[in-house]
Amino acid sequence: MRKSPAAPFAGRAPLPPATAPALALALALGLGVPTASAYSAPPWGTAFSHRAEGLWITVPNAANFGLLSPGGSVSVSLGAVTVEDNRPGTRSWTAVVSATNFTAGSGATLRTIARGNAAYWSGPVTDSSGAGNRIPGQTEAAQRVALTGQVIAFRGSKTPVIPITVTTWRPTIVLTIPAGTATGTYTGAISHSVA
Repeated sequence: MRKSPAAPFAGRAPLPPATAPALALALALGLGVPTASAYSAPPWGTAFSHRAEGLWITVPNAANFGLLSPGGSVSVSLGAVTVEDNRPGTRSWTAVVSATNFTAGSGATLRTIARGNAAYWSGPVTDSSGAGNRIPGQTEAAQRVALTGQVIAFRGSKTPVIPITVTTWRPTIVLTIPAGTATGTYTGAISHSVA
């Protein structure tokens, strides 16, 4: 299983086998403008791409939910997530997604929106190359799953005669803000990994 790094790395360079990208999310409640993520991710539009033993996963680095009201919800597309498999032989892979809590402030003023208030749905394949099987975790919004733990985002497989397969999807996060949530800028991370 490839895990999320403590801080993001940009570019498509080999990393140790235990790393994979995380997506920084910013959420503001009440008046104001969302600030940068807690770990200062690169500018919007930069993608993280990580590789381990011929299996790549690439995700966008940030998403912004804008200004929301307590008791409401919003759907935000995270952008393209891509898995490239160039391992030899018959291979399969599973991409999973998880979330942290969304927090604002620190110490005694720490406020939290629990990660279970974020629901994920992968949607269908939006782009692909190379023959193989591709199975979305959730093809439509009605199948969205709360991110209380790891959730299967996508699965794929290929045969030995196919040297490389590429699979892309554009997942959506539906975030529900509990009534009574204090105003502030909340940040959290959505992490994809593949094995």
